[in-house]
Amino acid sequence: MVVGNEDGVIGWGLGKANEVTAAIAKGVETAKKNLIKVPVHKGTIPHEVSAKFGGSRIFLKPASEGTGVKAGGAMRAVLESVGVTDVLAKSKGSSNPHNLVKATIAALDELRSPMQVAQNRGVSVEKVFNGK
Repeated sequence: MVVGNEDGVIGWGLGKANEVTAAIAKGVETAKKNLIKVPVHKGTIPHEVSAKFGGSRIFLKPASEGTGVKAGGAMRAVLESVGVTDVLAKSKGSSNPHNLVKATIAALDELRSPMQVAQNRGVSVEKVFNGK
């Protein structure tokens, strides 16, 4: 179960129960406890990122405005839930939806905004972009 506000926040959870409605409720509850903040700027991600979970490997690349979400299946659902509208994605290895979701969220969790990079390096945001 994936929950997101389409504005940079997403969570993932899995619920198990004898009844479908109870399993969905548990999944949503777990997902709400595992929320992460993702830097989304103008509908895309700030930089390229890759991640691996189990046998699934994914690669995400920012795309220009109007490109759309070029991703398949489980990755598309995760990216749309977080509010990304333009991104290029590639998956290799296992196509297990659970592993793809976990790998996608792991990749999104590795993203850093320009402000975070500048703060970690102790320089201004302009120096991050210009390199001077």
